[in-house]
Formats: sequence, structure tokens, C-alpha cells
Amino acid sequence: MADSLSVGINLDAFAHAINAIQQLRSSVTRVFDTLKDGMKNKETLEGREKAFISDFQDNLHAVNRDLNELERLSNLVGRPSESHPLHNSGLLSLDPVQDKTPLYSQLLQAYKWSNKLQYHAGLASSLLNQQSLKRSAMQMGVSAKRRPKVQPTTLALPPQYVDDVIARIDRMFPDMSLHLSRPNGSSAVLLVTLGKVLKAIVVMRSLFIDRTIVKAYNENVYTEDGKLDIWSKSSYQVFQKVTDHATTALLHYQLPQMPDVVVRSFMTWLRSYIKLFQATCQRCGKFLQDGLPPTWRDFRTLEAFHDTCRQ
Repeated sequence: MADSLSVGINLDAFAHAINAIQQLRSSVTRVFDTLKDGMKNKETLEGREKAFISDFQDNLHAVNRDLNELERLSNLVGRPSESHPLHNSGLLSLDPVQDKTPLYSQLLQAYKWSNKLQYHAGLASSLLNQQSLKRSAMQMGVSAKRRPKVQPTTLALPPQYVDDVIARIDRMFPDMSLHLSRPNGSSAVLLVTLGKVLKAIVVMRSLFIDRTIVKAYNENVYTEDGKLDIWSKSSYQVFQKVTDHATTALLHYQLPQMPDVVVRSFMTWLRSYIKLFQATCQRCGKFLQDGLPPTWRDFRTLEAFHDTCRQ
């Protein structure tokens, strides 16, 4: 350890540098003492001022002299070889333009922070182990293997309950009609018609919404065999944008414990598009931007924004 510290360091100059630091601190202290004491008692005011200025100048000269001596000794001390803790990365310190690309000094700083993080993580781990709970994550994992998995009850709601929730939402919004169908067993497909603006196909698994496709009011939403088309996109760019925003809304409105609230919140957000072609952007105040109306609706205030203005 002593050998690694002494590499590249002049120990005699190092000892003299420590003494120079002590002398510099003493000189600075005398400067502040002079300022603190102020002008000493003399016969005349002019004599007090001259004595104060003379003492203050002498102390400043002493600080300047000690500082120059410290800078001279610091050049003689040298720098330790820093290649030991990071092995071959020490070759980065040989870069002649280290001031412009201080990679090695930054790497050393990151290495020190990594060591500190590892040390504090070890302390935190020991403290947490002392306060371990009876039901740890490992014990829960072992017990979970022994007992069969239980499916959440909210994923298997009775169809009658789903119909009642959709019927209540349908009565809440007179300008929005909801038609529920079950083409493939328990999974429900909801056709939402919002005035004469748009039609939305909402694919549901019980009361959990899986996906949504928004199309124009005059577009065909059925396939050739008479079933709802849940795959094809709208032919209009504006409704493709609304479909993307509806997918984002599905990720925002998430409350597994209360799926009926999620469906009602999503339908309230979707109803805000009743004035898709009439509302102005709340930021720029324009109707159109890049040929499109404001297609984004805020999740809390339901205000209209252009896709680029909402940032």
C-alpha cells in the first residue's frame, strides 16, 4: 500500500506543502483579524488610518507570498499513479489533450461512486435482513408452487353484470349509442356510435377493454359475413390518430379492482370527440394543423389539443 502511494509523489515536497498550507491559513487569519480590529487608537485620525493601511498591506503581501510558495510546492509534489485501481484504463491518462477529453478522471469518479454505492447497499442489506418479515418473498414463492393458482374473480364477471354496466353507460350519454354483441362466447364486442362523427369498435374481455378501433361515421364497420371488423384500420388519417390516442387512453385508465369505473371513464373520454371537427386547439387556438383537427383529448380536463401542441 505504501509503495502504491509513493509512486509519482515527492514525499519531502509533500511535507513542505502541508507546512505551506498551515502558513497560508495563518496569514489569512491575520488578514481577517486586522479587519476585525479596525483602526487602533492613535493620537490623530490620520495616524490611525495610516497604521491600519500599513498592517493590512503587510498581511496581504504575506498571503500572496505563502500562496506562491504553495503553488511552487504543489508542482514539486507530483501526481500518484492512478492506473492501479482501474488496470489498463490508466492508459487513458496518457492522452495529451486530457483537458478536452477528461475520460480518465470521469472514469475514476464513477469508480469511486460505484464503491460507495456497493458499500451502502451492503449496509442496507444487513439492516433489512435484521427486520425481515415472516412472509418473505422467498417463502411466498415456495408456497405459491405448492398451491394451485387462483384466477382473479374480476376477470370472470357474469354476462348479466356486464350488460347492466353497459346499459347504465348507454343511458348516461344520450348522444352516444352502445350496441353489445358476443360473437365468440363470453368475449364482448361493443359498437359505439358517437353522434354522426365516428364509430368505435371496442373489444372487451368481460369488463376489461383489450383494443379499440375508431372509424368515420360513414365507413363500413362490418365484414362480408356480417360480423364486426375488429382488424382493419380507418381509411382517414384523422381517425387513425384518434385510434392511437384511444389505445393510449386504455393504458391510462387502469383500475383492475373497479373495471366498471374504467369503462365509464373511457366512454366519458371517448364522448369528448363529439366536437372533433368543431373544437379549436387550447394551445394554438387554431382549427387545423397540418390539415388535421385537434385529435388529442386531455385525460383529466378533456380539452382538445393538436398532436404536436399537447407536448
